[in-house]
Amino acid sequence: MSPGLYIHIPFCRSKCPYCAFYSIPSSSLIPIWLDGVKKEALLYKGQFDPFDSLYLGGGTPTFLETGALADLIGHLFSHFDFAPDTEVTIEANPCDLTDEKTRMLRDLGVNRVNLGVQSFDDSVLSFLGRRHRVKEVIGALNRLRRLRFKNVGIDLIYGFKEQGLKGWLKTLDNALSFQPEHISCYQLTLEKKTVFGRLRDKGKIEPLMESEEADYFLTTSQHLEDKGYIHYEISNFAKDKAFRSRHNQKYWRHTPTLGLGPSAHSFHGKRRWWNVRSIKKYCAAVEKGSPPVEGSEDLTEEQLRIETLSLGFRTSTGIDLKAFKSTPESDAVLSRLQTSGLVKIIDGRVIPSREGFLVADHLPLCFF
Repeated sequence: MSPGLYIHIPFCRSKCPYCAFYSIPSSSLIPIWLDGVKKEALLYKGQFDPFDSLYLGGGTPTFLETGALADLIGHLFSHFDFAPDTEVTIEANPCDLTDEKTRMLRDLGVNRVNLGVQSFDDSVLSFLGRRHRVKEVIGALNRLRRLRFKNVGIDLIYGFKEQGLKGWLKTLDNALSFQPEHISCYQLTLEKKTVFGRLRDKGKIEPLMESEEADYFLTTSQHLEDKGYIHYEISNFAKDKAFRSRHNQKYWRHTPTLGLGPSAHSFHGKRRWWNVRSIKKYCAAVEKGSPPVEGSEDLTEEQLRIETLSLGFRTSTGIDLKAFKSTPESDAVLSRLQTSGLVKIIDGRVIPSREGFLVADHLPLCFF
């Protein structure tokens, strides 16, 4: 599989209450950041084979003005080699997709849009602290179709009492009415040092019980599969195999990826490295001609094996049976997992079931 290129764009128009990292940017930081990414790209020129995926993500990339986006994408295509059928994805906020910007994205070669819808209920959007409302979601989705985008993804958030399971299923059906090629369903996590985490600590948000979380997950999977979607990764569903995220699959398969921008991660061979988070420190490093790397690690064979199991159990393609050591212990564990209905062995691969997805983080531990 060809390598992938990821650009981290750490800007958001407003601070997301469930995210601890992104914040309102200073307008003066944007051109500095853009110049930094362009300089960092030059440091890696010629070090990777041609890319076949480009992913613009992070905060909200569509927050950037059309000129900055055009400058960034143009620079990348001028200094890196890309395959003719490269998947070019951008994460988008419904409020940002004006006719002008949507048309510009299409003209720049963006052929896959992940729209941060989160919900089709205004009260839920307000609870989540989102700045858009349902009418803007509908407008953005209609605009994408009118301008002939053929690979549109909808990102949704679920799993909190204020929403309710019935309300969540209604949101799913609203999303399905637009026939998106891809749907991502992320369970709300109440992380520390976020607004929601602090509200939970104060008793103002009641987290779901484990059984309720399982009910949401299993119901979501069954509902979307009944509608013809492929549940190909724990949080991701595709209308067809061709619409699975090419870029994200690279992370799950240990394919080389280059990440540019503050806090971006990269992987090549057995080495993983990551950039500094601070935009100012990042820009200061590349200004001096130095990679803005904060840390790195060289993975051992055992670490790679552990990651192969951890990542593989999160996908419907599973893991090659050869990745499991041919020992009586491994054979016994696999047999036990099959009997319990958590995995299946198909064509020489260990495939997690829907119930296996539910406990995917625990499955690798069975082998260590």
